[in-house]
Parts: sequence; C-alpha cells; structure tokens
Amino acid sequence: MNVKSSADPSAKTVTEDLLERRSKAIARGIGMAAPVIAQHAEDSEIWDVEGKRYIDFGGGIAVLNTGHRHPAVMKRVQEQINSFHHTCFMVMPYAPFIELAEKLNDLAPISGPKKSVFLTTGAEAVENSIKIARAATGRSDVIVFNGSFHGRTLLTMAMTGKVVPYKTGFGPFPGGIWRVPFPIPHKGISVQDTMDALAWLIKTEVDPKCVAAVVIEPVQGEGGFYAAPKELMKNLREFCDEHGIVLIADEIQSGFGRTGKWFAMNHYDVEPDLVTVAKSLAGGFPLAGVVGRAKLMDAPEAGGLGGTYAGNPIACAAALGVIDAFEQDNLLERAVKQGETMVSRLNAIKAKKTGMPIGNIRNLGAMVAFEIVTQHGGDKPDAAGAKALAAKCLERGLLILTCGVWGDTVRLLCPLTASDEIINEGLDILEASVVGN
Repeated sequence: MNVKSSADPSAKTVTEDLLERRSKAIARGIGMAAPVIAQHAEDSEIWDVEGKRYIDFGGGIAVLNTGHRHPAVMKRVQEQINSFHHTCFMVMPYAPFIELAEKLNDLAPISGPKKSVFLTTGAEAVENSIKIARAATGRSDVIVFNGSFHGRTLLTMAMTGKVVPYKTGFGPFPGGIWRVPFPIPHKGISVQDTMDALAWLIKTEVDPKCVAAVVIEPVQGEGGFYAAPKELMKNLREFCDEHGIVLIADEIQSGFGRTGKWFAMNHYDVEPDLVTVAKSLAGGFPLAGVVGRAKLMDAPEAGGLGGTYAGNPIACAAALGVIDAFEQDNLLERAVKQGETMVSRLNAIKAKKTGMPIGNIRNLGAMVAFEIVTQHGGDKPDAAGAKALAAKCLERGLLILTCGVWGDTVRLLCPLTASDEIINEGLDILEASVVGN
C-alpha cells in the first residue's frame, strides 16, 4: 500500500502526486467526480493506487453494464488484437463491423428492414442521426426537450437542455433547435403541458414542415433519470407521423440492457425511426452507432457518413463480446432484479426519515435514481447534499454519481454482473452514509 513515509510525513502519497500532476497537465474543463486514481478493476470492484477497494455504482457513467473486464468481452478483444487493430472500415472493411451491424439490426426496437452505421462517441451518433434525418426529409430543424443531454459538440450542446457546465461560455450555438418541457409529474409538469407547448411551438416559432426530427431520451440520463411516460411517446409518434418528422430515440445511456430490455424503447408500444447507441454497446471500448429504418439510413450519399476511427475493429469485437455476455449471463433478467432490489432498499431507507432527506425514487430496470431534498417529506432540491453524499460514500468505499438539472439526483449504475453480495454491501454503505452512521 502506498502511504506517506513515517520518516518523512511531508512526502506525497502516489495519489497526491498524480492528482498534482493531473492539475498541472490536464485542462480544467475535464471534471473529476472522484479524487482517487484507479489502478485495476474486476467486474463491479475497483482498486486505487493506494490499494483501497471501491464498489462501483457508477459503471463509467452507464458504460459497464457487463462490468470491468468481462471474460466474454476480453476474449473477443484479444482475438481481434491478435489479427489487426485498424484498417479504417471505409478503406478496407472487416467482418466484426458487418457482424455487429447485423446483430444490432436484429435487436433494434424497429420493425421492417434496418441498417446501421458505427461511429466513435455518443455525440457523433446523435449528430449523425440528425444528418440522416436531414438528408431523408430535406428539412433542417430539430425539436428537443428541457433537461436533455445529447453531447458536447457544438450541435449537441445546442440540443442539450442543461446550461452548467455543458454550455457555459461556449456560445453562440447553431440555430434551428427548438425545446419543449419534459414531463416530470412530481415537479408539476404533465404530458399535457408538453403537448400544449409543442402545439404552441409550431404555431408561434417553427413551421413543422421545416422540422427534420424530434429527438428524445426515453429515460433522461444527465437530466435526472426521468422516464418518458407512455402517453408522451404515443403522442410524439402521432405528431411525427402527422407532420412527416423523424422520431429519434437517444439511447446512449438507456440502451444495451440497462432498463431490463435491450432498449428502453422496448418498454413502449411505439417505434422510433432511428436509435442512437453508445456507452455500454462495447463495454468500455469507444464505439457508438445509429440504427434505423433502412430507407432513412440510406438517404445520405456514399461517403457522407463515417470517420477514420468509426467502428474500430477492436471496439466492434468488444461489442460482440457484450452481446455474448448478455446471453450467457441472462443480464436482462438480472437488470430487472437489480432495479427491484435497489428501489426496495431505497424506499426502506427513505421511510426511516433519518439523516439526509430522500425525495423521489425512480427506476426503469437497473437505471435507478433518487433525489436528495432539503427536508423529509419535501421536494426542494439539495444539490449540495447530493454532492456531500457522494463524498461520504466514496470515503467509505462506494462510488456513486450525481446528475440532474438541479444537481440533486443520485444515479446508481452498478454493473449488471454484480453479485447480490456486492450489491447489498454497496447499499449498506449508501444507507450508512445517508443516515449518518
């Protein structure tokens, strides 16, 4: 274990040294949720450079649904590394890209012929979905929702519905982006409010004949893990059909098994036209994609989509390993069970009305969140309290993440591969941190 020398109490630990070097070498704009340095990880546990163990309820921000270094993923990766690691798919194609596209087309929550394209980041996937929608419709504008998060590029920042820190100091942003409220019943925003705002928008601000796409996260990620009501999704499908608009489901965070189904859209009785994927698609390797109706996907000219690293062969191989892992370990079923376990425990902690007040608790499968509020039984957001809770948990060996427009939401994204013992140990730490034991 790397500790300060007793002979020299002023000597830095390895962590202190690396954090100091980080501060000097890395731009301030790169945030840091946990001031510890990772050394190695397995499944749902991480050890830092000092040898301290942490239970991972952050999952690399919803990237590690199959956990750290899942054997099925690592096997595929090693096999691909032993063959080649790059050609550029646009220069010389390779089988993993093609095989993964076939599998994603089969899994996508869309009927009829489908096609896919692979990219590198979630923001790229969102931007390319807009390119596809524009090419298919000949239109330019996009409708999005308050509280949404779609990325950090210029276009996706414009689409993102949270100012600090994602938009601060980076304007002006591209035009043609229109925003309506996202329904949050316990915040007093109903589906009818959203649809009324949408009707008002197309009467006062933008002709629907100019709108290429409506983009929605079925479960808002950074916005606070609010799931779109089924009524909203039905109404949006009807609205898009009426006006010839492409409905895009941004499943960067909610996709690939997190909600207990392959996609959050599988929980709805309507289909999107395009779906964006990333994060847990490749279990931690950089990979993103767009899958959708073949006619729409084929709208851009040859060469209009792609990228030098897009659909890297190692990342594609990893994604095939992720699919293997889900099938071998029944991870969709485990996601449902994990969500039920966590919500049941959170409700029990809340009912004690001891320590930090817990507000609304919500989940869709293992996409679990709860709010920290200023008083028991209240609903006023406490962002400082949520941040303090994350710090307490980290000190006790549990990594959790905060989110939400108000900064009051704690999101739990434990790998779906985590054992019941690890989950309960993590929840014990969370409870002790909430109640103050």
